[in-house]
Amino acid sequence: MNILVIGGGGREHAIVWSLAGSSKVSKLYCAPGNAGIAKIAECVSIGVMDFDKLVQFAKERAIDLVVVGPDDPLAAGIVDAFEAAGIPAFGPNKAAAEIEGSKIFMKSLLRKYNIPTARYETFDDYETALAYLRQQQPPIVVKADGLAAGKGVTVARTMEEAEAALRGMMIDKVFGASGTKVVIEEFLEGQEMSILSFVDGLAVRPMVPAQDHKPVFDGDKGPNTGGMGTYTPLPHIDPAIMDEAVERIIKPTAAAMVKEGRPFRGVLFAGLMVTKDGPKVIEFNARMGDPETQVVLPRLKTDLLDIILAAMDGKLDQIAIEWSDEAAVCVILASEGYPSSYPKGRPIEGIDRAEAAGALVFHAGTALQDGGIVTSGGRVLGVVGRGRDIEEARNRAYEACSQIRFEGMHYRKDIAAKALGAMKG
Repeated sequence: MNILVIGGGGREHAIVWSLAGSSKVSKLYCAPGNAGIAKIAECVSIGVMDFDKLVQFAKERAIDLVVVGPDDPLAAGIVDAFEAAGIPAFGPNKAAAEIEGSKIFMKSLLRKYNIPTARYETFDDYETALAYLRQQQPPIVVKADGLAAGKGVTVARTMEEAEAALRGMMIDKVFGASGTKVVIEEFLEGQEMSILSFVDGLAVRPMVPAQDHKPVFDGDKGPNTGGMGTYTPLPHIDPAIMDEAVERIIKPTAAAMVKEGRPFRGVLFAGLMVTKDGPKVIEFNARMGDPETQVVLPRLKTDLLDIILAAMDGKLDQIAIEWSDEAAVCVILASEGYPSSYPKGRPIEGIDRAEAAGALVFHAGTALQDGGIVTSGGRVLGVVGRGRDIEEARNRAYEACSQIRFEGMHYRKDIAAKALGAMKG
């Protein structure tokens, strides 16, 4: 099969890497790809939002299947565009992708179907939102309604911080039109947990769970990012909690989408908080998580393409999906200044050394320049260590990180520390 993967980040590198292991794949393309993806697939310099050119390319190269990585093209209807051209595409259509594209839609869906989530209110008027906000007690969460590259959420510890976030979204338009409407919701205490699931309408096949680290600095300090690291499994969270999340949250959400006339096909990402009252929804994404994909797919023993084809054929509930027992830890190496503005074009050294030591290095924001690899994004590399348990995987990940260098590089030193503490406790 000829396959085209849409996207150019660490998630897409992991997807391409996984698909490259399938005997059914004859040719892999990625648009636009990056310096790491270019080693295992043919990269095509077409932007993820240039639907006409992507469809034309797929026709010219006889693409049998398109796999869509990022949120923006899904929300804008890229799957609809490919399907209208008769080209199968794995991912939700525009109507189903609204579960991520609009937090207000998502929260309203959960409220309507009694699916556990934080208490909230929505606003499209700044003064009304501000008046409501001032009646609350921090910590409080302020969210832009639309897509914001994983950065449109502020967990405000003080009222001043909350008011600044609200003003930034609704008045200063730091996230553009995405902040025209906002959600203000209660802060949930507990452990975060991410569960990605293959979904085809009512059929839900959960993947192994992972835990992300959103704030940029150690100890969960600093502004939120797209994710600074992740790990799997979660030895400190009871498997019964994961089962409860699937039965009380993910399956009912898939069923709700069918009832709403928006059946979901693709990967549904549930961002959850394990509270004293059980798991509750923080967010839903309409695609694989980044960087969760970088630790989840290396544990997948079943051919990823077989799972995707089963979902496309409505046979997802019939395929056996196997996972390895190993642990995986991913540490994100970020550019100086991230998640704010950051420089580009800085040479990267040591990737080969890290890979030679057994690490998987997924490129997130890299480019080829003068025969070398340079930085081109805020999150530059995802360095993945694997092992028998979290401790071994974590040690291998950080050892690999020590082999890589670029000017201004920074990364969190406490990825998976919670799990490690629970294991030793």
